[in-house]
Amino acid sequence: MGAQLGKKFFSKRPVYWTVILLLFLALIFSLLFAVTIGSSDIPFKDVYHVVFYKLFGIGDAAMGEGKIHDVVWFIRLPRLVLAAAIGMSLSICGVVMQAIVKNPLAEPYVLGISSGASLGATLSIMLGVGITFGSNYVGIMACLGAFLISIGVVALANIGGRATSVKLLLAGMALSSLCGAFSSFIVYFSNDQDGMKTVSYWMMGSLGGASWENNAVVVPISILGVLFFWTQYRTLNLMLLGDESAITLGTDLHPWRQLYLLVSSLMVGFAVYCAGVIGFVGLVIPHVVRMLFGTDHKKLVPLCALVGAIFLIWADVLCRIIITGMELPIGILTSMIGAPVFIWLMVRKKYGFGGKES
Repeated sequence: MGAQLGKKFFSKRPVYWTVILLLFLALIFSLLFAVTIGSSDIPFKDVYHVVFYKLFGIGDAAMGEGKIHDVVWFIRLPRLVLAAAIGMSLSICGVVMQAIVKNPLAEPYVLGISSGASLGATLSIMLGVGITFGSNYVGIMACLGAFLISIGVVALANIGGRATSVKLLLAGMALSSLCGAFSSFIVYFSNDQDGMKTVSYWMMGSLGGASWENNAVVVPISILGVLFFWTQYRTLNLMLLGDESAITLGTDLHPWRQLYLLVSSLMVGFAVYCAGVIGFVGLVIPHVVRMLFGTDHKKLVPLCALVGAIFLIWADVLCRIIITGMELPIGILTSMIGAPVFIWLMVRKKYGFGGKES
């Protein structure tokens, strides 16, 4: 009863737009405050002098160079911006995946994208495949692996008839298992201890390799992806009703499922390229937002984008300060936070999906 009243309260238009505004302000605040936190003890005023000088040309020109400038501008701020972009991408892709397969357990990695990325990274690290791509060949191979597996999922699901949500889910599980088996096979027979450590660390996820060059690609893709799926809210809502209901309303969901899957894999592929595998963000964030605001994707998409960005920013901050002198891989932290929340959701046995309580 309380959950229903809360959902009705948050579904009101003034409340919804107020929450959007508050979350946007919280995102800006998170970026501005989190940039002052780190292993290096830098005074607040010096951090903001660097930021304002670099962004607006305001302040002392001496803040445009030096150790403090390098820490703030080349280490802290790029990784926070990357965290926000990846948080948006993973959350939105989680929402879309759950709509595509009509399964509240779905997330960006359930359809084999994670395993495809991990296979691409394993091939490059252990066997040197893709080394001609340059210094970022591991990330590029991971991105290609994720994208190729998503195409494979679509092709496999279309064998013997049109792809449905069930066939997409089964195809994703099959290819995920196959990629995982090949990755384990390569690691087992390579006998490369250093390579095994690198693969393990990459699979745990890290934002330590963030740079403005990578952000210039990832941030626009994340924002454009969010805007694209926001415009698709009607079709996403229809997917929750099922193919038969959609056809009676004059919409064939078959081509849209394939398009959304490919766009999602592109977004996740670039996230994996920059930060490795980060799980549970695309699973937990949509659930939490859906519990409060319902299943209408017109509201769900922007809210999940903002909440996901804020969540990953603060997850990254915790990774940098939770253990003195060390950085905890962010994939470990998101799993430690996400798994208990997901268990709580399952035990609670009530969450809105497809227009009704499950």
